[in-house]
Amino acid sequence: MATYIAVINFTDQGIRGVKDSPNRLAAATKLAQTLDVTVKQAFWTFGQYDMVVIFEGPDEALAAFMYKLGSLGNIRSTTLRAFNADEMQRIVARIP
Repeated sequence: MATYIAVINFTDQGIRGVKDSPNRLAAATKLAQTLDVTVKQAFWTFGQYDMVVIFEGPDEALAAFMYKLGSLGNIRSTTLRAFNADEMQRIVARIP
């Protein structure tokens, strides 16, 4: 499974309902499961971003999941593909 890290900002709508944020994460986690995506960890932060979430799943499934979350109007996100040490070893081994 591919690993992704999403850095998230609340929209105006999302911050107005910040008290519901833990419930929204629980609902998003259930939605993720229906799309073959796993929420591995989630952290609320302060500073430049409001949350950081780590996911695993196939590319297309994760894209569908993130588009659905964005369409609900509570967040904007930047999603990054992440590689663990073993994956990075295989990647650099392919460099000519």
